[in-house]
Amino acid sequence: MWNNLPLDLLARVFSFLSPDSLARATAACKHWRACARTFSSYTVSVETDCCCHPPWFLAMHTRNHRGFSFYVHNPSFDRWHLLPLDFLPDPIRPVAPIGSLLLYRPAVSSPLQLGLCNLFTRHYRVLPSLTTPRTNPAVGVVGVDKTRDDASPSSFRVYVAGGMSTTPRRGTTYEATLEMYDSRVDKWQSLGWMPIEFAVRLTVWTPNESVYSDGVLYWMTSARAYSVMGFQVSTGLWKEVKVPKADQLEFASLVRRKGRLALVGGDCMGEACIWELGVGDQWMLLEMVPVELGMRFLGGKRNWCSTKCVGIDEAVYLYRDLGSEMLVWREVAVKGRWEWDWIEGCGSIRGEEVPKFPIKGMLLQPSLNPSYILDH
Repeated sequence: MWNNLPLDLLARVFSFLSPDSLARATAACKHWRACARTFSSYTVSVETDCCCHPPWFLAMHTRNHRGFSFYVHNPSFDRWHLLPLDFLPDPIRPVAPIGSLLLYRPAVSSPLQLGLCNLFTRHYRVLPSLTTPRTNPAVGVVGVDKTRDDASPSSFRVYVAGGMSTTPRRGTTYEATLEMYDSRVDKWQSLGWMPIEFAVRLTVWTPNESVYSDGVLYWMTSARAYSVMGFQVSTGLWKEVKVPKADQLEFASLVRRKGRLALVGGDCMGEACIWELGVGDQWMLLEMVPVELGMRFLGGKRNWCSTKCVGIDEAVYLYRDLGSEMLVWREVAVKGRWEWDWIEGCGSIRGEEVPKFPIKGMLLQPSLNPSYILDH
């Protein structure tokens, strides 16, 4: 029966598989392999039609780029995998997910150069060079649109703000300008000047993670006390948003939750909270990390300094290093509420022990569908 199923029906079945299960299905027979390779031409998409698979957690070493690989956690099977990046010419640093793609920059690139890749199909392309060469600017992604028949984004914009530049006349100085890459025309354009104080803070004090919500692109900065920088995309205006308990927080991160801007922070008293930005740039307390879970996560200590956070709509992850447990607050659709959960750290892969080391984490919805953006 399975051998005789029409391609469109079999493609519909395949659309419910996670990427690793789909990869195994392609090895079953020629008919299934042909179907898996062509089902993206039908109006079937894992991400746009089913949305039944949670995002995967990607982890990369923050200091040593010689390993040149990702450690990836598949939540559907609670399993860790090693994902080699040997298809890329140089070691990379992840910047942001864009649909099923990863926006990255070379680890040793100066000035900034950005690229896109699909970690699972092993395709990549380097984006055009910026109009103004600059190092260490803030980077943000806006306007990810998806087509009905492609799991990859159909259009997006990348904003680059601040950074350092070097000119013969002025030497090395802060670059108080903003520019934008539009995937529809595949080029950068200058958007003019920005306040110099914002350029300095985004260059020196931001970890580069950005969140786009309600027409504003936000970055967290940590100069003395935490604060949030916001860029209104339609008007080009900048603003600063105060952070709750800013001078008491030992860590703070911005995440996107159900399309809204949320802030996760842990204070010097051992408490950790999640706030959401509401009307009038006022923060509303959404959730507190349960005390017993927080103590377990911190190993009995009351210090959040080494904690990091990443979130993407339906899940918020608190993590530290590769081998330690992760604390997750996620949406449980069948129950109609959010719950706290644990994910074991990556201690071994296929029987081989994995050492503990600090990581940068990211959440991404993997896809094996081809992307015209990478073939531009």
